[in-house]
Amino acid sequence: MDTSTLSVGFLGSGRMATALAAGFVRHGVCASRILAVDPSESARRTLTETVGGGVRSSADPALLAEADIVFLAVKPQVLPSAVEQLVGHLTSEQLIVSIAAGIRLDRLQQWLGEGTRIVRVMPNTPCLVGEGACGVSGGRTVTPGDLDRVTALLETVGIVEQIPESLMDAVTGLSGSGPAWAFQMIEALSDGGVRVGLPRDMATRLAAQTLLGAARMVLATGDHPGVLKDAVTSPGGTTIAGVHELESAGLRGTLMNAVRAATERSMELG
Repeated sequence: MDTSTLSVGFLGSGRMATALAAGFVRHGVCASRILAVDPSESARRTLTETVGGGVRSSADPALLAEADIVFLAVKPQVLPSAVEQLVGHLTSEQLIVSIAAGIRLDRLQQWLGEGTRIVRVMPNTPCLVGEGACGVSGGRTVTPGDLDRVTALLETVGIVEQIPESLMDAVTGLSGSGPAWAFQMIEALSDGGVRVGLPRDMATRLAAQTLLGAARMVLATGDHPGVLKDAVTSPGGTTIAGVHELESAGLRGTLMNAVRAATERSMELG
């Protein structure tokens, strides 16, 4: 599906909108066809500087009438008032994509009108570098072609899973929030490297590449992470000594609890 000629608009110019817009343009999607609406001039300027040339931005929602696809990229708490300002500027031909955590499709349908075609998406910030992980779910008026179009667009910046909406809070809790925990792990591994004598810049590069390489092995091989872990855990060796420390500290249980907490918060927002 050709996504190069799409005009994509964003209601909201925050971090996630910036990551998506920059990711699309860097990967050959909708070049010079990004529209951004935000009351904050500094937010619009940041998005424009990050994405590069070709962005048109304004504080006036009327700009988004020119978009083929409109992303609702504002915080859940302010989405109702933002949508109220937008409604009069939408057309029946436009496809609406909400990335607001927790806000269900039936509520969006009430706000935007029964005939509006709405897709709910949970992306994450690694979309900026083409390594995103997104969940996609369509509203009752969305066609299979609409879902395919959004999926094709998002696949330019990462992997996409089409899911029932009942799983969207879980995706929010895992991949939507997960990059923050990965960044914490990289920071902690870097601190560990510094503790044993490595220079900070070197420790951070090694830590980041280690997590990146491990993640790519999981995706490339299809093997269970436990199998890959066992393959580098020699009897009486260095890795099992570290694994024992992590198990003693409850790393796996803590990460599972983090996913659960983020999922429950997504439910509360809805």
